Amino acid sequence: MKSFFIILLLGIAVCIAIPGTAQKYEFAKFERYAEANAKLGAPAKGEKRVVLLGNSITDGWPKNHPEFFKENNLIGRGISGQTSYQFLLRFRQDVINLKPAIVVINYGTNDIAENTGPYDEDKTYENVVTMVELARYNHIKVILTSCLPAEAFGWRKSITNSMDKIRHLNARVKTYAEKNKIPYVDYFSAMVNNEGTAMKANYAKDNPGVHPSREGYVVMENLLLPVIKKLRK
Repeated sequence: MKSFFIILLLGIAVCIAIPGTAQKYEFAKFERYAEANAKLGAPAKGEKRVVLLGNSITDGWPKNHPEFFKENNLIGRGISGQTSYQFLLRFRQDVINLKPAIVVINYGTNDIAENTGPYDEDKTYENVVTMVELARYNHIKVILTSCLPAEAFGWRKSITNSMDKIRHLNARVKTYAEKNKIPYVDYFSAMVNNEGTAMKANYAKDNPGVHPSREGYVVMENLLLPVIKKLRK
């Protein structure tokens, strides 16, 4: 019996010591932008760098309209499927360490879709507040943006009343932004259909509408860019 336990302990030690035997899934996906962040380096003198942090909506934006990012010196740091919990974990690597002048935060869709667990509005809201506080402590200006309209989530069909949850979260964050003098960009109101039930069909890339089409991104750009330019002055 004693020999059995010695062998068992040795086996555990070997698993810990050998690279590649650990679980490969990494919750925050720090590696996604690790190389790009290293290549980016510190901002040049006078450079007012802007980082866009978010989920697949932000992730798909530079792919959809790379000129918008290049011409306006914007850095996309979106990761598909992520929630505000994951944003918070990688906030230092993908925002603070890049020393931007401004961070644009888009959040909420995947929290409500319960990608990393049951939706808790209080916790999502607190994650947003924590990111704002981290940014401000590091002298980074913040732009908060609304969660986009989404009638349903194709990958999570069990989620109901998503629009009510989105509206409530948006209203809460907007109130916080106004109270703390933080610019708030309302994508939702510009992109919701006349019935108030979903994203306008021509602004949606998929069905049900969660991700913006090219036309949807243009709407977002026209709302966001003037706010960025104002903060850069």
